[in-house]
Amino acid sequence: MAAAAVSESWPELELAERERRRELLLTGPGLEERVRASLNLTGNCLDSFPAELFRPGALPLLSELAAADNCLRELSPDIAHLASLKTLDLSNNQLSEIPAELADCPKLKEINFRGNKLRDKRLEKMVSGCQTRSILEYLRVGGRGGGKGKGRAEGSEKEESRRKRRERKQRREGGDGEEQDVGDAGRLLLRVLHVSESPAPLTVRVSPEVRDVRPYIVGAVVRGMDLQPGNALKRFLTSQTKLHEDLCEKRTAATLATHELRAVKGPLLYCARPPQDLKIVPLGRKEAKAKELVRQLQLEAEEQRKQKKRQSVSGLHRYLHLLDGNENYPCLVDADGDVISFPPITNSEKTKVKKTTSDLFLEVTSATSLQICKDVMDALILKMAEMNKYTLENKEEGSLSDTEADAVSGQLPDPRTNPSAGKDGPSLLVVEQVRVVDLEGSLKVVYPSKADLATAPPHVTVVR
Repeated sequence: MAAAAVSESWPELELAERERRRELLLTGPGLEERVRASLNLTGNCLDSFPAELFRPGALPLLSELAAADNCLRELSPDIAHLASLKTLDLSNNQLSEIPAELADCPKLKEINFRGNKLRDKRLEKMVSGCQTRSILEYLRVGGRGGGKGKGRAEGSEKEESRRKRRERKQRREGGDGEEQDVGDAGRLLLRVLHVSESPAPLTVRVSPEVRDVRPYIVGAVVRGMDLQPGNALKRFLTSQTKLHEDLCEKRTAATLATHELRAVKGPLLYCARPPQDLKIVPLGRKEAKAKELVRQLQLEAEEQRKQKKRQSVSGLHRYLHLLDGNENYPCLVDADGDVISFPPITNSEKTKVKKTTSDLFLEVTSATSLQICKDVMDALILKMAEMNKYTLENKEEGSLSDTEADAVSGQLPDPRTNPSAGKDGPSLLVVEQVRVVDLEGSLKVVYPSKADLATAPPHVTVVR
């Protein structure tokens, strides 16, 4: 009888031991030290992951996560914070959805969701027979309809609809008092200047080492911005911040940067360098190597947490986790050998946009997709056109500070060369195409192409 009693209680003892080991692994001290390259939680009766597992920066080196044969009901979108994740096995659980943010894991190569009853039946079929790349692309374009064949058009329509809603929201909330006058269609123009029409077209060359770090980049030149009156420059910078928060999804999907074109010397080189070799003069800071800059930002973030007595931080410190797991950092280098951009962290003081800036070089980079780069560039350029129209119509008064005037050696924009300077004519911006090529000169992408800026609202006229 005693032997039988011990035998009957064994499953309960085993379950209790599993629970104890699980709690120790996931909630005990030193999580990052104990979990390095891989974490195996298979068959542990898990019904959820602890929030700490996906906290930004918690597991920067984790490349393999296995939690098959559990009772998981939900996968947090915060899984995108696992910057080094390459393999994910969540087969035989109780998941009903896969978050789209999973496609934001930059190094993810292999996933297994078999044995889960997903609401999206198309996705359920895909996880049983399709390659990881196809599944992630399906998630990236918004789920149902993002696959091949007939569904692709449906998915594109949904993605376009979402993009239009975001743009309408940005125009409502991001104008700082800007009013949209749809009836005044003739006063808001965008002219696209093709590479063949530009006397000195700008080109971006891409080195192969960025493929594993942040592979996608799109560039454009915009001429004719008027940032001098009143709060025009402030509105311009604020619009970038809002784009980073919304469309760029806090820089996890993409990062945009704007530069004073006169300070940019092409051709440009988009490459990746070790942190100790990447040197930049960050906006508002002294020259530093990327390794030193990141370390300084980490110390500042810790100080912020101590002062505020909470985990959240502000400013550039919020984006440090996006570098986790990267042995090399992406950067954009000009013809002088100077780093003018270090995405997703900061730009260079050398190409800082000022009130006197009228011509700009724009760049958008991403670790996830080329299309998100184009979507962000579309939104930024359309926003710039709307801002120019608002500035022209409201005739704000403002003057340069002494510091800003000194910074450009007293050179002010010439009204004769500024397309938006005519106060009685239409507000015109000229968008020049920028080619992105590999080191052999083969074209990778040109922006804007005929398919870009296609979702301009009715009050914007694009002249090609």
